Amino acid sequence: MLSTRSIVIPAKNESATIAGLVHRLLAQNSSWEVIVVDDGSTDGTGDLAAEAGAMVVTQPYSKGNGAAIKRGARAASGEVLVFMDADGQHDPADIDRLLYRYDEGYDLVVGARSGLGSQASVARWGANAFYDSFASWMVGQPIDDLTSGFRAVNRRKFLSFLYLLPNGFSYPTTSTMAFYRAGYSVGFLPITVAKRQGRGHIRLFRDGLRFLLIIFKVGTLYSPLKVYFPFSVFTAGLGVFNYVATAMITESWRFTNMTALLVSSGVIIFLLGLLSEQLTNLQYKDVAVDDD
Repeated sequence: MLSTRSIVIPAKNESATIAGLVHRLLAQNSSWEVIVVDDGSTDGTGDLAAEAGAMVVTQPYSKGNGAAIKRGARAASGEVLVFMDADGQHDPADIDRLLYRYDEGYDLVVGARSGLGSQASVARWGANAFYDSFASWMVGQPIDDLTSGFRAVNRRKFLSFLYLLPNGFSYPTTSTMAFYRAGYSVGFLPITVAKRQGRGHIRLFRDGLRFLLIIFKVGTLYSPLKVYFPFSVFTAGLGVFNYVATAMITESWRFTNMTALLVSSGVIIFLLGLLSEQLTNLQYKDVAVDDD
């Protein structure tokens, strides 16, 4: 009999924690399908996970956290997928709480880290707070944690979005916004995470620009026009301001090149946003919202 719950754990060089984590998961519920995706580890992570009782899917080289998640989702047989980290931050005891929340009627439930103590650093906490605020404004709903990797999701619906998900660390952001955009139910469950064991794979300065791009990805995934329109109004508004200011200074109501450039740029930005909005609608046209 196939398990209805699959635990998918992406792991890269997590030999210090992976065996203990697998043992705790299977001791908690032996019917769970525990899948460890070994993302090109060089420290025997996959072998340790297999010895502990997990099903191991091996990547021949490191493809990224998102790629490991996608590989694990394809390999899983459960109706519900639970994603969690291999570094000891997520408590297996929280899985039952996550699944209980999921069974209340949600399609995706995210374990929301609460407080500064659950973040790797003050800078990460500030960045994540900004992402959450921006995403909440985009969808018109409170989003407690956009980037958490601890989540339970309907497998069939998650698989329908695999083509959207990046191979890097921003898969939580992308999948959360995709579920909102498709009209699926998204819930959040407060959790407390432990300090990571071992060295992290994310570097603040190296990944700073990438995280900035995530913000724009959030916008283009949900409603591009909601991002483009303010910029278009601001740019065109600068053109109008330049026109009035120039007229007051020179006492000549002449349409200058700068005014023309700013106003036309505003119009172009708006049209790009409109085009992006239509392309986004086409992206989701085959995603059916249902209650099964």
